[in-house]
This record gives sequence, structure tokens and C-alpha cells, in this order.
Amino acid sequence: MTWWSTDDDDDDEPEFDESDVRVRPNRRGSRPRTKVRPEHADAVTGTVLGVDRGRYSVLVDEGEADERAITAARASELRRKSVVTGDRVDLVGDVTGDEGTLARIVRVQERSTLLRRSADDTDEVERVIVANADQMLIVVAAANPEPRIRLIDRYLVAAFDAGIRPLLCMTKTDLADPAEFLANFAGLDLPVFRSRTDAMPIDEIADALVGHRTVFVGHSGVGKSTLVNALVPGADRATGHVNVVTGRGRHTSSSTVSLRIEHDGRHGWAIDTPGVRSFGLGHVDPANILGAFTDLARIAEDCPRGCTHLPDAPDCAINEAVDAGDLGETGRARLDSLQRLLETFA
Repeated sequence: MTWWSTDDDDDDEPEFDESDVRVRPNRRGSRPRTKVRPEHADAVTGTVLGVDRGRYSVLVDEGEADERAITAARASELRRKSVVTGDRVDLVGDVTGDEGTLARIVRVQERSTLLRRSADDTDEVERVIVANADQMLIVVAAANPEPRIRLIDRYLVAAFDAGIRPLLCMTKTDLADPAEFLANFAGLDLPVFRSRTDAMPIDEIADALVGHRTVFVGHSGVGKSTLVNALVPGADRATGHVNVVTGRGRHTSSSTVSLRIEHDGRHGWAIDTPGVRSFGLGHVDPANILGAFTDLARIAEDCPRGCTHLPDAPDCAINEAVDAGDLGETGRARLDSLQRLLETFA
């Protein structure tokens, strides 16, 4: 080690040469962490249209002259925050939408609704399907594949729980009369569209969808993607067939994506989702189901604490009102619908 001094006095304290000082390399992570995050005051807001392998398609300035779709990645500070189709997000970076550019999603705004499902009724892990939808179009075939009441019930429960208005589209009505099946839902305020394989009521359906963000759900093979393609020319959503042996449809749509519907000078959004054969409700609060039946919910205020509102519930005010004929046949049908949905959690 080299010592040097300022004079010849041997008693002076030695000093280090600059070359003797060991400098630690600037290792990654050596900077102290801070919880202060940038405010991103210059961020712009957009809506997520779809997700593909970690890249998000986001629509910015919807309806404006400079409306554009940009590609974005999720910022590192959002690594524990999910970003799904329908989310309103704040973006920074290159938001021009030019080819080859990439913006960053730095914030997810508060969601007005969130449609979820679980793998089964015992699974507490939620699968988020879409955010900020205000309608759900349930697509079910009259035949091929056969309609499943319980699956429709589950869609309805999920919609009521999320605060989303449900609609029903019955396809392939030329193959079977849907009247008996639809009677199961007579007690609900549920708009129903009937569609044939050779004629679909596109104008009627489109009129109900413009001005809304509507998530399409349905069993594989019911014609959901065919309906989307008719409503959105050029969408080119893959369609499949029903297996003649199993009676099940083949999964075609593999991702959730938002598509613009144009009708009579207005537009809305159709959010197409992959077909599913099961719809778990492990995340649902049963109390939200009764809330969807506003007339029955008012009567339920006179029920005893903890009333299940099922047919065998003692002193149930709803059952007593219906049995007394106070609500007429419509009330009985609505009670039947409510009890069938509640039995899912019994």
C-alpha cells in the first residue's frame, strides 16, 4: 500500500492515495427504495380493447377526430394489479399509435362493474372476464347443443352480482320451439331475442346494444361468434361446429375482445368471450341475487332474520304473499326464478 505525506516529518499521520480507495461497482438495486411513485400528470386515458401475450390494445380519444388504438405494456408498478378487457387505464410514453410504438399502462381507474367467474363453486380464486360492462347478452341455442337451464341461471346470478343487466338471445329457433325453455325465465325482467339459422334479428339486437358495453357469453357451439360476425362485419371471429357424438361445441374464440357495433349513426361495444361449459360462482354473495328482484326484495323486509326464501323456509313473507295471490301469476313466476337461483347456493 502506498503512503504519502505533505512533508518530511516521519511523525505525520499517513494518508491514502486516491488509487487505494476501493470503489464498489454500481450494482442493480443499490439505490434505496422509495414508496413515492410518479404522479404521471401527463398521462392520457384509454379503454382496453383486448389482451394478447402481455400486450394491450387500448383505444384513446374514443369518438374524437384523433381516435386511435395504441399498443401498451403494463408498467412495473402494476405487476400485482390485473388489467383486463374493458378497463379504463392511464398511459404514458409514446401514445401516438404509430407502428412499432409502445406505451405504458401506469394506472387502472376505478371499475364500475366487474364480471367474474370461478373454476367451480368451491374455488375462491376469481377469473376476471371483463370490466365496466353494463349489459350481458346470454346466447343459448334452442337445439344443437341442447339448452341448459342451470348454466343460464349461473350467468344470471353472475350478472345480478356484478350489477349488469342481462339479455337473452335464443338462436336456432328453427330447429326447436323455445317456448317451453323460455317459460323458465318468465318471472324475470329479461329481454329475449329469437334468432333462426337463416334469419337473425340483427337490427333489433343492435338497437339494444348501441350506447352500451355488452359482454357476450354462451356455451360453445350456440352461435355466439356467428352472431358477433353478423353484428360487426369484418370481425372474422372464428366459428365452429357441434360434435354429433357428444353434442358439445368446439371452442373457437380463445380470447376476450371488444368490437365496435355501428347502428343508425350510433355505436356500442360487443365484448366477445371464449365459450365455456361451466361457470363457477364461488365468489358470489347470494344477497345480491334477491336485490335483483326489487319487488320481492321489498316484501322480504318482513321475513325473519336468516330467511332463505326457499319453498320450505318458515314464515317467509315472500312465500306467504305469493300463496295468498297478492302478486298474481307474474309474482309466482318471479318467485320460482328467484328460488331456482338461490338453490344454487343452498
